[in-house]
Amino acid sequence: MNQPNPAMPLTLHRKIAGSFKDQFLLQIFQISLTSLNQLKSEAPDDFGHIPLDLALKCLSFDFVGSPVDESSEEFGTVQLPASWRPLLQDPSTLQIFFDYYKVNDIRVSKEALECLVRLASVRRSIFVEDPARSQFLSHLMLGTKEILLTGQGLADHDNYHEFCRLLGRFKVNYQLAELLNVEFYGEWIGLVAEFTTRSLLSWQWASNSVYYLLSLWSRLVTSVPYLKGETPSLLDETVPKITEGFITSRINSVQAILADNSLENPLDSVEVLQDQLEFLPFLCRFQYQSSSLYIINIMEPLLQAYTERSRLPAPGDADELSVIEGQIAWMVHIIAAIVKVRQVTGVSQETQELIDAELSARVLQLISVTDTGAHTQRYQELSKQRLDRAILIFVQSFRRSYVGDQAMHSSKLYGRLSELLGLNDHLILLNVIVGKIATNMKCYAESEDVIDHTLSLFLDLATG
Repeated sequence: MNQPNPAMPLTLHRKIAGSFKDQFLLQIFQISLTSLNQLKSEAPDDFGHIPLDLALKCLSFDFVGSPVDESSEEFGTVQLPASWRPLLQDPSTLQIFFDYYKVNDIRVSKEALECLVRLASVRRSIFVEDPARSQFLSHLMLGTKEILLTGQGLADHDNYHEFCRLLGRFKVNYQLAELLNVEFYGEWIGLVAEFTTRSLLSWQWASNSVYYLLSLWSRLVTSVPYLKGETPSLLDETVPKITEGFITSRINSVQAILADNSLENPLDSVEVLQDQLEFLPFLCRFQYQSSSLYIINIMEPLLQAYTERSRLPAPGDADELSVIEGQIAWMVHIIAAIVKVRQVTGVSQETQELIDAELSARVLQLISVTDTGAHTQRYQELSKQRLDRAILIFVQSFRRSYVGDQAMHSSKLYGRLSELLGLNDHLILLNVIVGKIATNMKCYAESEDVIDHTLSLFLDLATG
């Protein structure tokens, strides 16, 4: 609906689309709702998808005349006209889609969820009064709470994915304070936290869906500083568990991927890594002391085992070493993502910089180990290449946040790095980085991916 016609001038198309929206679209949507209500008690399995499909097309209409990226499943706020307000304020509008979700037909339940995702994305200003908006939000939370409690329909991957998208829309359109004002917020947020943790542990099945859940939690924690009132958000209790669940699931995935060659390794794709790690730093920094301690407690034994392997005359069990390298690579990527956030958010608190130093020291310590002893015999191994790519990505993130005269003088990080590793300033650190670049260029001549990352880092350094 409202698709551009190449044979029609754009201005004419928009004029016709606008006229159609003003005169007919609401009426068509009302027809779809009427049909859904009539079929609900008759044959929802057989014909329910027809009015649902019509309702979805109405809600997917390009209300503002902006071009749509067909390659993306994301969209912004749904700009429904004010004339739609009575329908949205009628509780039966939302409820009919929750009712159809419970129908056993997968196509019906998926389209019902897609409609709910769009209704959850309706512009805030469509509700003139706060009570109406609160009632709408409460209804959405109640419907999702029931799904979380029963788990109905979530065994289907498409439903699962759409449900994650629905949860992800809550903080896009509503403020944390509004969520807190809902009577059963505590129960709802606990169920969402449990669902998120289970999703993280089911990384093979729900890897693409987790993005929306982490997006929700990221937006929640970044709203906490602006929260007024004494109502507890309960995020202090739930977010650390989610952070730990994410890290644990990535560590455990290494062994599973090694055992099953059919599984794709996220460490091989920069885009996948970026999606998976985009929101994690905000969760980690929310309770940074405990999160960093958890990371260090995982990292230290891995570093110790990897260092001990470097002292052996031969690498030993190749599979075991590949697992260690894969797990360290994940930890390095996680630390790189955390350090990078400093630049994005402008956080300059002394305590956070000191923790950044603690985490960064583990990776910088690793640089001196990867190219020594038995590890020098493993440049052809994919797990070793993944680890070195992770180190390069960390160095790029660290350089952008902490290398440079201004960054150095405003940071307490180098004081702590001096105590831990003897790195007094960024010039000494640059020598370490340049040494790593030289080693990679010499030893990875046959690994195009590592060379590309190395040259990219060198270019960044050369251009300042």
